[in-house]
Amino acid sequence: MRVGLRALLSSDETISIADEINAADVVITTSAALASLPDELTDSAQSASILFLSGAPLNVRALKRLRRAWGILPLDASTEELLAAVHALSQGLIVGDVSLLFPNEDETSDRGPLTERESEVINLLAKGMANKQIAVALNISEHTVKFHVSSIYAKLNVTNRTEAVREGLRAGLIAL
Repeated sequence: MRVGLRALLSSDETISIADEINAADVVITTSAALASLPDELTDSAQSASILFLSGAPLNVRALKRLRRAWGILPLDASTEELLAAVHALSQGLIVGDVSLLFPNEDETSDRGPLTERESEVINLLAKGMANKQIAVALNISEHTVKFHVSSIYAKLNVTNRTEAVREGLRAGLIAL
């Protein structure tokens, strides 16, 4: 697996492979290492983001306690997904496959301070959609979209769409 990951990641000229965990900005590991990983990280690696490769959902609540950027991708993630995740994690964002982050409908309600509809709206904002496009996509009025956007701004303590998307990404409210 290590050889394959090294080959995939080395295809991106902006990524350099570090052989020591202390020199890494992003650490890639399997979900089996979740329990022992915090003990393995030295003081100099405490700020490293962690990308878990897993075949099954992980405990998202436990991951949130890591106090660092983290991500989770399936073991069969494509090269593009892997590279995008490494770049996002290096910027301090939380990334993941939706089926691994929210394996059942009950957990989707634990997406933070936003309602289900606000979560839908912020995900469409992240795609660059205008209010009118969001209204059509969700089959609601443009006025209702404006209400939801305003509510999102207040809940995330932001003043514009860009800040809302940035904070939504940082909080793991937006699925990439």
